Amino acid sequence: MINNPRYPLFIPSKGRYKTNLTARYLDYMQVPYRLVVEPQEYDLYLENIIDKNKLLVLDMSYKDNYDYCDEFGTTKGTGSGPARNFIWDTAVKEGHKYHWIMDDNIMSFRILNNNAKIKVKNGKLFKLMEDFILRYKNVYMAGPHYTFFHPRKLKRPPFFLNSRVYSCNIIRNDIPFRWRGRYNEDTILSLDILKAGHCTILFNMFLQEKSTTMTVKGGNEEIYAEGTLEKSRMLCREHPDHSTLTRKYNRWHHHVNYKVFEQKNKLVRKYAKDKIEKSVELNLTVKG
Repeated sequence: MINNPRYPLFIPSKGRYKTNLTARYLDYMQVPYRLVVEPQEYDLYLENIIDKNKLLVLDMSYKDNYDYCDEFGTTKGTGSGPARNFIWDTAVKEGHKYHWIMDDNIMSFRILNNNAKIKVKNGKLFKLMEDFILRYKNVYMAGPHYTFFHPRKLKRPPFFLNSRVYSCNIIRNDIPFRWRGRYNEDTILSLDILKAGHCTILFNMFLQEKSTTMTVKGGNEEIYAEGTLEKSRMLCREHPDHSTLTRKYNRWHHHVNYKVFEQKNKLVRKYAKDKIEKSVELNLTVKG
């Protein structure tokens, strides 16, 4: 379809063969995707997804070879990091320049238009995000912001430059990074990219309506049930120069300072000689 993204979409999923929120909404949008599942759950997903062409079985060796950023290896819940690296390598082997990776608990995608969060009916918003980042040589990762960070009367710019990108990411495949960390792997990867001098884009005009962590059974509940202290400590160990441990709302949190990257890492435009793909201007009146 003309409105579908040019790059493949993947969803790492575990224990959510009955809910599959992201997959259901992509089906509604008629956007193709593949769910990456563990071998022992393949039949369960097949019963609920029906189309086996939408399923991809995880190579479990990725769990053994993953950098968990701690000493526990596979003796604890692994999270989705190994599946994310399997997806990345799969996209490379298939010859794609970028790939999309999405959490499996996204309820809808929306376009922000005059502060109204309008549900989209096709994959055009993915293609518009692709068009935008393809103008630049040094955007390594991008994605839509969360709907709950956009109260109705709050004004935002079309995007934030050089921030964390989470839950729905388009990633350039040839960059010298991979997912790592048992927790907060999205923040770790964002900081790995930014500290190396490259750019990320977090779109405010394109949004994802994501269910709150631990409200949908399955996923990473086995590791997040431990509480927030260890996952915040891990981020502070990996990026101590930009992360601090804080306590708010009766639990531990991490705070990351992205301000330094806003001015330091500049977008670099492509030129005609780089054979830039035809793109369109972001327009705040784009309809879903």
